[in-house]
Amino acid sequence: MLFFKKNKSILRDLIPDNHIDIHSHILPGIDDGAQTFEDTLFLINSMKSFGFSKVITTPHIFSGFWDNSKDSIQTNETKTVADLEKHNINIPVKAAAEYLMDDHFVSLFQKGEILTLKDKYVLVEMSYLNAPIQLYDIIFDLQVAGYKPVLAHPERYAFYHQNFDEYLKLKNAGCLFQVNLLSTVGYYNEAVAETAKKLLKKGLIDFVGSDIHHKKHIEAFNKKVLLKDIVPLKEAIQKNQLFT
Repeated sequence: MLFFKKNKSILRDLIPDNHIDIHSHILPGIDDGAQTFEDTLFLINSMKSFGFSKVITTPHIFSGFWDNSKDSIQTNETKTVADLEKHNINIPVKAAAEYLMDDHFVSLFQKGEILTLKDKYVLVEMSYLNAPIQLYDIIFDLQVAGYKPVLAHPERYAFYHQNFDEYLKLKNAGCLFQVNLLSTVGYYNEAVAETAKKLLKKGLIDFVGSDIHHKKHIEAFNKKVLLKDIVPLKEAIQKNQLFT
């Protein structure tokens, strides 16, 4: 008897026609994402072709490196949306931000100067080298201020890969998790892909994000996902409808 290995799914084919993306870097010239409006146009048209119906783009706010502010991001957003309309691009684009959890971030949320994904949901990240010393204090104070932390790409923090209990601790502390779609096709590395698989399998992922920066990210949507069971990924993708 012959047995045939089932083909893995292509990532772009898993994106529903009404998908809402909550993590990207498509505003031009503001961080390490799109550098020109032409880049933005290419990225947004590609995302639209995948089935994205709304984009919540999230420029970095990283004090001393990406010194963006609420005002500078919103100014860029207004101009970019107007330029997209001139090119007959009708997909809604809303700007939020991806905040590095540091002292600067604390000062911002204490003053209420935060760009949220929706309502009080705020996208946060850590350094890839190590977690901030005051991580749990920041998470606690953020929630006391009325915000809901959505941790970007938890699977990419290598310092947690051999200590999976830290993910459970973060969840218990009130963090929601957003996995990068490209992690499921092995775009970053094998360890990241394996951690994404485990987080999905254990039901720890709340949302997904494209984290699109450039053309190579777009091309990676044509790769096959590395998951044996794609149901948890499909369920996580569907949860993004919260941001309608």
